[in-house]
Amino acid sequence: MNNNEKIDFLINAFLEEKFITDITIPKDYTKKRELLRGLMNIRPPIPYNEELIKVQDSLLTYETIQKKIVNLKEIKSTNKISLWKGDITRLKIDAIVNAANNKLLGCRDPNHMCIDNEIHSASGIQLRDDCNKIIEKQGHLEKIGLVKITKGYNLPCKYIIHTVGPNITDKLTKYQCEQLVNCYKSCLDTLLENKLSSIAFPCISTGAFNFPNDKAATIAIKTINEYLDYNQIEHIIFNVFTDKDYSIYNNKLEKILK
Repeated sequence: MNNNEKIDFLINAFLEEKFITDITIPKDYTKKRELLRGLMNIRPPIPYNEELIKVQDSLLTYETIQKKIVNLKEIKSTNKISLWKGDITRLKIDAIVNAANNKLLGCRDPNHMCIDNEIHSASGIQLRDDCNKIIEKQGHLEKIGLVKITKGYNLPCKYIIHTVGPNITDKLTKYQCEQLVNCYKSCLDTLLENKLSSIAFPCISTGAFNFPNDKAATIAIKTINEYLDYNQIEHIIFNVFTDKDYSIYNNKLEKILK
C-alpha cells in the first residue's frame, strides 16, 4: 500500500465511523492529505482497530522521517540551555512540551497551525485517546500549571508533557505570571520523576492564549535557570517558531549565558 492508498484507506475508515457526514473526497494528493488531517483533528476519542492504527502509523512515521529528524547533537550549545527555531515535532529527545487546552484533547479546529494541533496530528489518534482516559480518570478538566505525560507515539520524541497555561483575556496579573512559572516547574518535575534528561519547551501561553511574548520569555528563562541551580537536567531547549520569538529569547539568553 503506497501513501496515496494509505490516505484513501484512512479517510474511508474515518468516514465509516460516522462522526462526520457529507464529505467529498478530493483527487489531489495534497488536498486529500489536508482532509485526512482535518478528520484526525475532529475525530472524537472513540475505539479504533489495529488495522487502522497500523496504516496510520506507517504513514505518520514516513512523514516524520521526511521532515528530517533533529537530534540533540545537531543543536549546538555550550550550555545546558539551547535555543532552536523550527518544528518541535522533528525533535528526537526525551520529551517535548505541548501547550494544551484544559480538555487535553488537542485543538479540534481542522488543520489549525497551533502547536497543540501540530503535535496531535503528527503523533496520531492514540494520543487523543490517552488524553481522554486521563481526563475521565481524574473527573475534571486539567488545571492551569499542572501537567500530564503521555507517549510520543509517531513523533521522534519519547514522551509528550502536556501543560495548560494561563489564558490572558484582560490585563496581565501577578497570579497569571505565577501560573506560567508553575507550568515550567511542573514540566521539569515530571521530567525528573520519569528519569528523563532532555526536554523542549514551546512558548507556553503566547499566541492564542495572549500572554505577552517578552514577559513569557523572561518568566521561562528565569524559572528554568533557577531550577537548574538545584536539579540536574542534561539539556533544555527553548523551541520557537517565529523570528520575533527567536529574537526575544536570543537577546535574553545572551545576557545570562555569557
